[in-house]
Amino acid sequence: MSRDIHGVAVDAGSGLEAAIRELRGVKAQPDDLLVFKRCVLSELGGSASTVLVDANCGPDLLTDYPVGCSPMVAYEADVYHISDDDRMTVLPDNIAIADYPKMGVKQLKFFMYYAPDDTSGINQKKLDQIEGIGAECAEHGLTFLLEPLVYHPSLKPGTLEYARAKPDMVRRATQAFADRRLNAGILKVEVPFDLGFVEGFGEAEMSRSDAIKALQEAAAPAYGLGFVYLSAGVSFEWFLASLKLAVEAEVAFSGFMCGRAIWSDAVEIFGTQGEEPLRAWLRDTGRKRLDLLIDAVS
Repeated sequence: MSRDIHGVAVDAGSGLEAAIRELRGVKAQPDDLLVFKRCVLSELGGSASTVLVDANCGPDLLTDYPVGCSPMVAYEADVYHISDDDRMTVLPDNIAIADYPKMGVKQLKFFMYYAPDDTSGINQKKLDQIEGIGAECAEHGLTFLLEPLVYHPSLKPGTLEYARAKPDMVRRATQAFADRRLNAGILKVEVPFDLGFVEGFGEAEMSRSDAIKALQEAAAPAYGLGFVYLSAGVSFEWFLASLKLAVEAEVAFSGFMCGRAIWSDAVEIFGTQGEEPLRAWLRDTGRKRLDLLIDAVS
């Protein structure tokens, strides 16, 4: 089984920018977010198969991609700018899908919050938007990486109730987004459990064998598509453990796209110490973490 997608995601937007600005204080500069992303790209891109950047900073980073690392640009204004009512993703106003080939970018990522138990009207609106994006990607010869991030209309992440509902939510979201009409070439999905409630990691509400079964069942609808796991803001150690469980479960996944689990610790270093200490951390700890993830799926 080929698991050759070893992706680093640094597409975070306003939330990351605000965190950097607060840490930088009086030293804050207008281009701090761009500098941070350029450092991640240049220091980790040489070991990654792709690095995902956002639509705002992405066009300014394309010349920084190391040889052998494929550009991937998100097609979102900012994943933090979502409607409170339906959580529709806002599209960027500075870039169009037709611009991707002109920039030399062959991979587009689109993110959507998705609640399988939401109203059919809201979910159909989301699928219609995605179908339109997928059609444009097909028209322009782009690989469409589609990222559903599940939520529940009434249950809160981190609770036992949410943890119990998550495996089925991820399975149903994967099934909906794997629909061939959407033209997704790769699905970027969550691990279908909260390790905080899995035996051997946190509260033993879910056995290890049930966690493995959840991985298998949630991935099954994506058969025939590229399929990568995202870190979803968990710690590096827990994301690494999740990938190892997916390998143990013999899930037919293609690799991973990992963001904060690799570089979140570096935000404070950049904020308090500056660019050179950030680069040093990325060359040491950042690369070691990426190598460990690659080894886990190889």
